[in-house]
Amino acid sequence: MSKYQKTNDFNEIVFGRRSVKYYDSSVKISREELTEILAEATAAPSSVNMQPWRFVVIESEEGKAALAPLARFNQNQVSTSAAVIAVFGDMDNFQYAEEIFGKSVELGYMPQEVKDMQFKAFTPYYQNISKADLRDVILIDAGLVSMQLMLVARAHGYDTNPIGGFEKDQIAEAFGLDKERYVPVMLISIGKQVNEGHPSYRLPVETVTTWK
Repeated sequence: MSKYQKTNDFNEIVFGRRSVKYYDSSVKISREELTEILAEATAAPSSVNMQPWRFVVIESEEGKAALAPLARFNQNQVSTSAAVIAVFGDMDNFQYAEEIFGKSVELGYMPQEVKDMQFKAFTPYYQNISKADLRDVILIDAGLVSMQLMLVARAHGYDTNPIGGFEKDQIAEAFGLDKERYVPVMLISIGKQVNEGHPSYRLPVETVTTWK
């Protein structure tokens, strides 16, 4: 168990998670613990291990004031949470390929010849992929890390809410990012719920699954 983690109970983490809209505003999460939560979340899988997710942690009063008009229908989450994590996808993520594969060789995760083979295969792929196709890949990867982040937060004893309703065309520039490079994916509020979250109905497996 990590330094801050409250539970390893898988059922509690998965089935106890709720989308929370009202938080105890007196509860703060240290930057050290938020860093640990993000580090655990980034163990999520990604295409070719390019890890295209990028985070902006909005925790200060100034940061929340800048976010508030961009998340007009989610004011409670912004104002009462300990932080709101803006998840972006980096369209230029392949520029980290050398670091990712180089470190993998250095740490003994893969031999040099495998790195060389993968670079030979993936470099032209990333040079030629269309922006639309790259965006699709990035959105899938960012979705994986976002879900993992919410489960990790639950393991640390915190509650979350994924937010898709915000001004996606403005948020990158509002926080000093290049909007052509950084694709907004979602906001995730995090903190301690005020009241117990409500359970919600899930469609049965028979409805959502086809067996062949």
